[in-house]
Amino acid sequence: MIQTPYLLFLGDAPDALAAKVAQGIKDWRPELAVGQLRLPGCNADMDIDDLTIDEAVARGAKTLVIGVANRGGVISGSWLDVLKQALSAGMDLASGLHNHLGDEPALVELAAQHGRKLHDVRIPSVDYPIANGKKRSGKRCLAVGSDCSIGKMYTALCIEREMRQRGMKASFRATGQTGILITGAGVPLDAVVADFMAGAVEYLTPDNDDDHWDLIEGQGSIFHPSYSGVSMALIHGGQPDALILCDEPNRPHMRGLPDYHAQSLELLRDTVLLLGRIVNPDCEVTGIALNTSAMGEDEASDYVAKVEKRMGLPTVDPYRHGAARLVDALG
Repeated sequence: MIQTPYLLFLGDAPDALAAKVAQGIKDWRPELAVGQLRLPGCNADMDIDDLTIDEAVARGAKTLVIGVANRGGVISGSWLDVLKQALSAGMDLASGLHNHLGDEPALVELAAQHGRKLHDVRIPSVDYPIANGKKRSGKRCLAVGSDCSIGKMYTALCIEREMRQRGMKASFRATGQTGILITGAGVPLDAVVADFMAGAVEYLTPDNDDDHWDLIEGQGSIFHPSYSGVSMALIHGGQPDALILCDEPNRPHMRGLPDYHAQSLELLRDTVLLLGRIVNPDCEVTGIALNTSAMGEDEASDYVAKVEKRMGLPTVDPYRHGAARLVDALG
C-alpha cells in the first residue's frame, strides 16, 4: 500500500495539463495532499502550499508522488536531486510514469539504504487474459474523448459520486495512473502488452449485479494517432452499455500534435457507437460531458446549451454543474 499523505511533485511541468496527476489527486482526494513542490520554470499550480522536502516531512508527508504526466512518461534528470532528497528524508516515492523508479539505479540504492519503497503504479500486477468478448452481467458506462487529457476520468468519477449519493450500486474503474493513485486500485492499461489490453478491461469489469454500474475511466482518443490503441481496447474490452462523449471546447489541435485538428462531436458519436456495437449491439451514446474550466460561468452555460441543442443529448460540465442529468439519462 502507498502511504499517505502525499507531497505532490510538479517538477518543471510546462502547463497545467502536464500536471494532471497532481491535479486529480488534489481535486478528488485533497485531504491526502499536504503541499506541492515545484522547480524553477514550472507553470502548473495546485493552489496549495509550496513546501520543501523538510517542511513536507514536518507536516507528516509519507510519500512524494510525481504528479507530472509528460509526453513519453520519462523521469527528467532535473528531478533526480529532489527524488533523492525525499528518500533521504524518509519519504517513499510513487510514480505512474512509463520510465520506472525501479529502473533508476541511484534511486534503488538510496531506497534500500534508507528502508524506503519505490511504487511504480504503471507496472501491471496481474497476468491478464486475452479478451474473449463474452457478455457479462451488470452495466457499464465508458467515457470516450475527442482528445487526450480532456476530462474522461473526472466524468466517470462525477457519475460515480452522483450514483452513490442516490444509493445506486456503482464503481469507478481506474485505468490510468492518476485514477489508481486516487482510488488505490485499477489497471495501468497503457502499460499492458497490447494483445492483453482488452482482456485487462474485461478483468477489471467482471460479472456483477444486474443493477450495478461500472464507470470505466477512458484513455486517449480513438482519433489520436499516438494513443488510439488503448481507446479501442477500452471500447471492446468494456462492452459498454452507455458511452459518454467528452470534449473540451476550443482546443486548437490534438494534444501534442499540432498538425492534427480536433474532430467533431458528431464524428466522435458515430465512430464510437459503431465500434461499441461490435461487442454490445445495445450500446448507446447517452450524454455529453464538456470540460469548460477555461470559460466563465455565463460563457460555459451558453456553450453547454448550444451543444445540447445541436447534438440532442443531455450535456453538462459534470465537475462544474454535477452529473445528475448524465445519471438520469442512464435510466
